[in-house]
Amino acid sequence: MELKMLVTMNIVVCVVLLLLNHSSVNAQAVGSPSLSPTPAPAPAPAFVNLTDLLTVAGPFHTFLNYLESTKVIETFQNQANDTEEGITIFVPKDTSFSSLKKASLSNLTQDQLKSFLLFHALPHYYSLSDFKNLSQSSPVSTFAGGGFSLNFTDISGTVHMNSGWTDTKVSSSVHSTDPIAIYQIDKVLLPEAIFGTPPPPSPAPAPSPDIAPSSDAPAKQLDIGLSPESSTPSPSSRIISLGAMNCLTLTVSGALLLF
Repeated sequence: MELKMLVTMNIVVCVVLLLLNHSSVNAQAVGSPSLSPTPAPAPAPAFVNLTDLLTVAGPFHTFLNYLESTKVIETFQNQANDTEEGITIFVPKDTSFSSLKKASLSNLTQDQLKSFLLFHALPHYYSLSDFKNLSQSSPVSTFAGGGFSLNFTDISGTVHMNSGWTDTKVSSSVHSTDPIAIYQIDKVLLPEAIFGTPPPPSPAPAPSPDIAPSSDAPAKQLDIGLSPESSTPSPSSRIISLGAMNCLTLTVSGALLLF
C-alpha cells in the first residue's frame, strides 16, 4: 500500500514539474519579442590624397605647384574628405599655362591668386551626366564664392564652360568617384572678377570699294574709234571727196546753162 502511494506521489510530482516547465517556456516566448537583425552601416568612402592623384594622373605640375604654394590644396582636401558635398575640380594642363601671357598671373596678389585657384572648383561632386542639368542652372557659383561663376553648356555629351575670358571644354575625366571629381580642361579659367570684362571682339573689316576708271585715261582706252589713227582721213577717202565735189559743181553749172 505504501509502495502504491509512493508511486502515485512520484507521478503527481512529475506532472506538476512538467506543467511548470511548459508555462515558463510559453511566458518567455510571449514576453521576448523577436529582434530583426540590424543592417550593417555603409562603408565610408576611401580617403583620396589629391596631391598624389594630381602628381601621377597627368601633366598638372604647374597647377599643383600653385595649389601647394597657396595651401589651397588643403582647402580642397578638407572639402573632399570631411564634408558630404564632395568637390569637383577642373585642372588645366601644363601647356595651358605656358600659352598665357607672362604678366597674367605674376601681377596677382596672394588673395587674388587664391581666388583664381578656387575658381577652378565647385563645392559639390558632379558626374559628367550631371552637367546636362547643371547647364540649365547657369551661371553656377564656384568655390571662390560670389562674383566667381561659370556658365556651362552640354553639347552632344561634351561639357563646355565659359568664364568671360575663357571658353573651354572638358577633354577627359581624371577621377570621378563620389565624393571627388577631377576633369582635365584645355585652357586656364580666367575670372572676370579679377581680370575685368574682356574687350568686345574686333569688327570685321569693311569691304574695299570698287575702283572707277580715271577721267584722265586716254580716249583710246575707252573707245577704240577715237584713236588718233582712226580720226586722220586716209588718202583714198580724200580722192572720193574731191570727185564728189567736182560732180556736184558740173551738175549745178549745167542747170544754170539750161535757164
